[in-house]
Amino acid sequence: MVTKRIIPCLDIKDGRVVKGVNFLNLQDVSNPVKLAEYYSNAGADELVFYDITASFEGRKLFVDILTEVASKIFIPLTVGGGINQLEDFERVLACGADKVSVNSGAIKHPDLIEQAAKRYGNQCVVLSVDAKRVDGAFHVFLNGGRVDTGMDALEWIRQGVERGAGEVVVNSIDTDGVKQGFDIELLQKVCELVKVPVIASGGAGNADHFTQLFQQVPKISAGLAASIFHFGELSIADLKQQLAENKIEVRI
Repeated sequence: MVTKRIIPCLDIKDGRVVKGVNFLNLQDVSNPVKLAEYYSNAGADELVFYDITASFEGRKLFVDILTEVASKIFIPLTVGGGINQLEDFERVLACGADKVSVNSGAIKHPDLIEQAAKRYGNQCVVLSVDAKRVDGAFHVFLNGGRVDTGMDALEWIRQGVERGAGEVVVNSIDTDGVKQGFDIELLQKVCELVKVPVIASGGAGNADHFTQLFQQVPKISAGLAASIFHFGELSIADLKQQLAENKIEVRI
C-alpha cells in the first residue's frame, strides 16, 4: 500500500500566511518562515507555498521569503503563484523549491506544462486547479477563484496530465475553508481520470475528514489543509495516529 501524505499549505499574501473561506475574507495567520519550520519538525510529509495574489496582481512571487522558508525545512517544498514562463520555474527552483505549481499561467499558456516537464522532469511540474460547481459541471476558476473561465475542470486536468504534469492539486472552491469535509465527488472523478498522484485540497475540518477521504477515494495520494493546522485545531501527529488506527498507511 502506498503511504498517504499529509501536506500543510501556506497561502501567502503581503508576506504573511493568510486563510479565508471559499477563497474570500482572508485573515492574517502567521509568519511563513516560522510556520514552515514548525510543520517541518511536526511530521508534515511535504509543504505547499502559494503566493496567492501574485497572478492577480501581475507580479513575481516573493522570492526572499521563499528562499528563507526553503532554508529552514527538511521536507519537499512545492511552490506556486505567478508562474507564467519557464524562467519562473528556474527562479523558484533556484530558491530551493522541489516542485513548481502552475495554475493561471498554465491556462494562459498550456505549452508551459510541456516545456517545463521536458526541461525539469514531470515530477517537478504540479498542475493546480481551482474548481467550482457551475450549473452541474465543474468549472476552472482563475486568480484565486475570482474569474470563471468556463473551462471544464475535468477535461483541463486530463489535458494537463497529458501535457506532462506529474501531479495534480485539486482545490475545491465549494468546500474551501468550510470545514465540512473534502469534495469527495470531485476527487473521485479526477482519480478515475488520471494516473498521476492527486492531492485533495479544501474542506478539512477534523481528522475524520482525512479518514473519509482516504477510505472513500483510495487512489488519492495526499490530503492538503491549512486552517485546521494553522489554528491548532488538529496536530499532524494526532491526525497520523488516527489514520494509522484506521489502517491507512502514513509515515509516523
